[in-house]
Amino acid sequence: MNQRVVIDPITRIEGHLRIEVEVDENNVVQNAWSSSTLWRGLEVILKGRTPMDVGLLVQRICGVCTYSHYRAGTEAVENALGLKIPLNARYLRSLMHTSLMLHDHIVHFYHLHGLDWVDVVSALSADPVKASQIAHEYVHNPIATSDGELRAVQERVKGFVETGKLGPFANAYWGNKTYKFSPEQNLIALSHYLKALEVQRIAAEMMAIFGGKQPHPQSLVVGGVTSVRDMLSPARLQEWKQKHAIVQDFIERAYRADIVMAAAAFGTEPSVLGGVNIKNFMATNEIALGDQEYLFEQGVILNGDLGNVTDINPDMIAEDVTHAWYTADKPQHPYDGTTVPNYTGLVERDTVYGKLPTLDGDKKYSWVKSPRYNGEPVEVGPLACMLVNYAKGNKVVVDSVNGLLKATGLPVEALFTTLGRTAARMLQASVIAEEAVKTFDALVHNLLADETTYVEPNIDSSKEYVGHAMIEAPRGMLSHWIRIKDGLVENYQAVVPTTWNAGPKDANGKIGPYEASLMGLQLEDPTKPLEVVRIIHSFDPCMACAVHVMDYKGQSLGEFRIDPSAC
Repeated sequence: MNQRVVIDPITRIEGHLRIEVEVDENNVVQNAWSSSTLWRGLEVILKGRTPMDVGLLVQRICGVCTYSHYRAGTEAVENALGLKIPLNARYLRSLMHTSLMLHDHIVHFYHLHGLDWVDVVSALSADPVKASQIAHEYVHNPIATSDGELRAVQERVKGFVETGKLGPFANAYWGNKTYKFSPEQNLIALSHYLKALEVQRIAAEMMAIFGGKQPHPQSLVVGGVTSVRDMLSPARLQEWKQKHAIVQDFIERAYRADIVMAAAAFGTEPSVLGGVNIKNFMATNEIALGDQEYLFEQGVILNGDLGNVTDINPDMIAEDVTHAWYTADKPQHPYDGTTVPNYTGLVERDTVYGKLPTLDGDKKYSWVKSPRYNGEPVEVGPLACMLVNYAKGNKVVVDSVNGLLKATGLPVEALFTTLGRTAARMLQASVIAEEAVKTFDALVHNLLADETTYVEPNIDSSKEYVGHAMIEAPRGMLSHWIRIKDGLVENYQAVVPTTWNAGPKDANGKIGPYEASLMGLQLEDPTKPLEVVRIIHSFDPCMACAVHVMDYKGQSLGEFRIDPSAC
């Protein structure tokens, strides 16, 4: 008899995500449901506002990738108005985006996803001297892995254990048989976990140099940027470059080494050698290297065919809400999209934890819509970006991917796995860290002849405008779409990376990447579903802040209804 497994909430992500799976008598997943249990309605709040405020408002969509929405919202307005911003502004935006991507990927692997690979309890029994020797097998000069440093880390964590205050290491599935690191390898990764706390702070400071602060930077406006004095200051430019060097060093001597170590340890673990069951991928242009030159190029791959990459056609994007808690008659293009909530509730049934409210998979079950490209589900994210550029022959990407495959002994097919998705995020960070210096140098060179950072926008209230922006955010392709009428926002939609990946099944019964990634997965223990959490974390879920909360027994604590026109 099949059993229902409920994981709510999925922790170590941004926002509120619920995953349910149904397993058979062999603990193999037969059905899966992904649900965001929140709704904010920011798209509705934007209606009737001046387009000049869009960027500042939409960055509140998320407390993690604030800059991504800030920039996408600002550039959607610029696209609608037909503005071409100065080259200096484009370079500065790319340097800020570089800062965000490096910060986000380091934090994700070590502080959000890392504990799916690293058994902290096992690290307490490691031999620090042996661990230090092992660290040198994966990189010539590893960071934070001398036997003294590793012993200090071990003692620090033992102190947590002895006091009973485990903090971020509490409530995990320690001892699960799908953990494959040796105690010494766990100790190495644990040391890097702690070191990454320092490095991520430096990456955040990189953003603040040109953004004013992080999170929620303030230096973008429709028409350009305002961080002119920072751009013209040799001291500030050098400060950014110095911090960048520290972050890049960590990526190469810790992050890359840990991925190679994981490939060696988990290379035969079945639960990480699947997880990519939808082989449609999409990515867009990102990181300006010149006036019309990008580090990453746009494209679409269908059915895993790396020999055929097509250009993105924005007209082929539509959002289905058949199984989402919204009302719409048919799939809608983002320009014409609506956000009309229609919450239908949960269904109580037996689970491996007893009787609980559960998702009604036959009806509506998520606040996430279901985007489709020409009717097909598509995965976006670092894996999609690297695959699209690998398939297009982008030299820096090809060299980076082939270098990792050679170092690990894995075939190209290994990219189409949970392990591959995790490795792709590191590769993307490494390529950005290496190549972003070209953007920095291009800015410095351009400043010799041009210090322009802004062009004044003009909105004719007698005209109507439509526009959109597509950027490659840390979690994948992000697009914002706007209609302007009478000088104000008439309609606004944001199609975010997690919407592409986490959406429920559509009207044709096609499931999205999250749900598909879990099909056929075998769990060691359904009451401790580490394998499910590891796969979902590999996407780096990013939901939003909730207006509907539930206590641990599933009882509703409160529902809040706000008239958007009153905001």
